Amino acid sequence: MSEPTNPPQPPLPPPSQPPGAGYPAPPPLPYATQSPPAIAPRNGLGTAALVIAIVGLLLCFTVVGGVVLGIAAVVMGFTGRGRVKRGEANNGGVAIAGVALGFLSIVAGLVFIPIYYYLVSQTGVVDLYDCMTKAGNDQAAQQQCETSWSQHVETKFSVTLTTAP
Repeated sequence: MSEPTNPPQPPLPPPSQPPGAGYPAPPPLPYATQSPPAIAPRNGLGTAALVIAIVGLLLCFTVVGGVVLGIAAVVMGFTGRGRVKRGEANNGGVAIAGVALGFLSIVAGLVFIPIYYYLVSQTGVVDLYDCMTKAGNDQAAQQQCETSWSQHVETKFSVTLTTAP
């Protein structure tokens, strides 16, 4: 048997311009052994945890400053430590320091609560507040409350309270 023959194809017309004419050459392809560019570590949370924990320690006497900032530092420190474990950050020690100082800030802030309670109860501020509330807008009753409270403080602490001229 004979094989079927394909009819001859007509020749292609010559192109009017060579391919790519008028455009710059494309950049060379990267080698397969090149690694992608390095990503900068995301160390912000660990650093922020340490800074906030230090500020919380400085403000622990305000109770709210110590406790609230301490909680924020602990949360950010643990989140920063998680980034270190995933390889997104490289400041694990700073994050752990933020967590430790954050816990210390919380404890220091909580320690001031009984101290403030003791000071308020010893000076009679609660009694003064109750007396002023009962006095309402009566100026004479308010003056009597202030006089009674200042006499209580002078007697209790052996001090003399004077008003500024």
